[in-house]
Amino acid sequence: MSPRTTTPAAPRGGAARPRRAARARAAALRNQLMQSVFLPLRQDRTARLDYAAILDGHTVNLHARLPVSAGLPESAEVVLSRGRRTYTAEATVYAGPDGETLVDAVVLLGAEVGGAPAGPGRWRLRLRLRSGRRTRTVPLLLLAPPVPYEGPTRPMTASSVTGERHRLGRSFRGSARVVSTGARPAAEVVKVHLTHAGITVDFRLLGTRADRPWAEFVASGRRLEQPVTGPAPGTLRVEVPLDRMPPRGKRPDHWDVVLCDAGGRRFRLGRRLHDVRNPLRVFAMRSLAITPPGLPPMIVQPRYTPAGNLRVTCTRMPEAG
Repeated sequence: MSPRTTTPAAPRGGAARPRRAARARAAALRNQLMQSVFLPLRQDRTARLDYAAILDGHTVNLHARLPVSAGLPESAEVVLSRGRRTYTAEATVYAGPDGETLVDAVVLLGAEVGGAPAGPGRWRLRLRLRSGRRTRTVPLLLLAPPVPYEGPTRPMTASSVTGERHRLGRSFRGSARVVSTGARPAAEVVKVHLTHAGITVDFRLLGTRADRPWAEFVASGRRLEQPVTGPAPGTLRVEVPLDRMPPRGKRPDHWDVVLCDAGGRRFRLGRRLHDVRNPLRVFAMRSLAITPPGLPPMIVQPRYTPAGNLRVTCTRMPEAG
């Protein structure tokens, strides 16, 4: 019998590399076409965006340069449209230091923040210019998508109010778009209150509903079920007494908090709608030394993991043995 030959397994991630390379080549070709073909053809009929970003997950900031043919309009507004749905936002138009015409605008997204109720989909961004009775609408040209910046904070990928996600995109010809998607199903922590008796966690649901929910505090080999109440509209609450969470040995016990419902869904409670890169440090909470009745002293430390999940660490005090 001849020995069986085996084909070495492909290294993990090997299948993704060709896809990434293909996307990079497509993006490079698209930029080349845009710079060499579309931009020269459209520069006299479009407003060029020198700056475009969504800073807090739902506020679009725009700074554009109008074509020379537009002159200096009396007023301008941003038009956000998808199909028959159209929303407008005022813009400021003024002459720049070199005689060019510039436009600044801020567009709020989401009815909850007083802005346009832009639901899921791709929304066109254009400028409507007015001079006397004359009205002209021009596309907004986005030559390059916003580049993520470095530092202690990062761009918001979702609205901290609604959880809905908005990003800037562009058409094949370079026209700016706002691409909106709904909130990811999540249980977002609002407040953590720690006392000598127990922990109270207030949270809200985003992008989902819970049918007859309850919460579980889960550590290695341990599980505590606790009821969920609704102290205020849109807010849910779970409480757990600390005398049910003593560490079983000298090593700490790390408790995660999970929301469960009758439909079998499970969501880890956490804080993710923010722009900080290190939630463990920025959202640090105080620790508390307690002695539950009939139990050794312990230190309780609520905190957030690098992924934003809420975790409660219970550690036996060294002097307790």
